[in-house]
Formats: sequence, C-alpha cells, structure tokens
Amino acid sequence: MANGLYEVMKMNFLAILLRGISFVPAIVHGIEALFGSKTGNDKKEAALSFVTAALSMSEAVAQREIVDEGKFRDGLGKVIDGVVQCLNASAWAKTN
Repeated sequence: MANGLYEVMKMNFLAILLRGISFVPAIVHGIEALFGSKTGNDKKEAALSFVTAALSMSEAVAQREIVDEGKFRDGLGKVIDGVVQCLNASAWAKTN
C-alpha cells in the first residue's frame, strides 16, 4: 500500500512540474516585456521567482517532494535558459 501511495505522489508531482514548466515561455515573454532593460541574470531571477511560485516550490520542499532545493532550482534555471535560447532563435526575436 505504501509503495502505491508513493507512486501516486510521484505522478502527482510530475503532473504539477510539467504544468509549471508549460508556463515558462509565457513567463519569459512577460519578464522580457516588464524588465527588458535589466540584465539577463536579473530577468532569469525574476522568471525563477515566478516559476517557483507557480510550482509552490516551498510547499513541495516541505512535503519532501523536492529533496534538493538547490539542484531543483538549478534545473529550473536550465529550463528557463533553454526557453530563452529557443525564443531568441525564433521569429519572436526578430529585429526591427
């Protein structure tokens, strides 16, 4: 029974994570619109704040769904970097 509960919790967290990651392009776009003149690192930190809030990361850490907050945050940073790279390589980043 306990193993089944663990699997359900793991799948629930996976669904929350994927839903949170799906918001990253919109968050990155919004951050760029709001903080376009800021440094890339400032914009990344702002995006990380929004994404971690969307994922309720502090609650997930408290419930032990995330066991290494630093690694998790680093992973989210890499997702954000990847989205920025994709957007910058697309028509979205075209110059006027």
